[in-house]
Amino acid sequence: MKAKDLWSPLDRLGEALHLLRMSGSFYCRSEFTAPWALELPAFEDCLMFHVVTSGQCWLEVEGAERRMLQRGDFALVPHGEGHTLRSEFGIAAAKLFDLPRELVSERYEILRTGGGGEATSVVCGVVRFEHPAAQRLVALLPKMVVVEASSSPHADWTQSTLRLMADEARALLPGGETVITRLSDILVVQAIRSWIAQDPAARKGWLGALQDRQIGRALAHIHRDPAREWTVASLADEVAMSRSALAARFTALVGEPVMRYVTRWRMHLALTQLKEEDTPLGDLASRLGYQSEAAFSRAFKRFIGVAPGAVRAQARPATAQQTVSAGDPKPRR
Repeated sequence: MKAKDLWSPLDRLGEALHLLRMSGSFYCRSEFTAPWALELPAFEDCLMFHVVTSGQCWLEVEGAERRMLQRGDFALVPHGEGHTLRSEFGIAAAKLFDLPRELVSERYEILRTGGGGEATSVVCGVVRFEHPAAQRLVALLPKMVVVEASSSPHADWTQSTLRLMADEARALLPGGETVITRLSDILVVQAIRSWIAQDPAARKGWLGALQDRQIGRALAHIHRDPAREWTVASLADEVAMSRSALAARFTALVGEPVMRYVTRWRMHLALTQLKEEDTPLGDLASRLGYQSEAAFSRAFKRFIGVAPGAVRAQARPATAQQTVSAGDPKPRR
């Protein structure tokens, strides 16, 4: 048996978590005094998070049970849904973009609001995950994920990270945004790891398929070598299954046929690379297993709905800006 066939489920989950690299980040240090309530809009294709650095507040997401967040708690709203933070119930919530905010930089602002009572501070973030594996994983998360400081098995480590983030948010020293971004990466991954360990839903669908002894290895082969000329037969050979057994089990666990998944994976990789790189289309086609630029372009347009050149042209203005402002990522109206 080849060494690469010994990949464990933890290796494959680790790879998926490794791809949770944020892009398009925007941060806000929110300083509230009771009574207060803040309504945040929905942000398309984004994940939002809140770190309570002092005080406490309620988090409400439609369709999920409301949660009280205490100092040191870390909350994710993974699907960019609108939600509300509040000190207490019965208070009309102010809309985020109706409040004055101090713009510290193009990616960082400070919000202050409230009635002058008990203080609560929250570091809030809006981020995107561009990699297809990250998008797959985030899509499986519930409407809200909360890591409580008091119950976290890594409480000391988490609290040290939160204290550093709070210090950076207050001081805003040179490089502070970069530090906050990296710390946010760590905290988001830690929250998702906590959910995977505790929620039975993490053992279903695509994430459950990654943990399957044979289908998980098939997925790892596709992810690691998208340019290979994969067929159901060649994948079945790699994981020691019959073609019919692989096809049936793959569809049952992943939710789509093998070759459809191969194409989807390639096209989403292409979509990400078209937005982030200036690689010639011919080189990108070869990197993803296509014999010619024309064949790649036909497949891309058939699957994504637009030509590769159109995606690249649309991405260039955003790349030139290299910023995310309060209105970008775009809130849903």
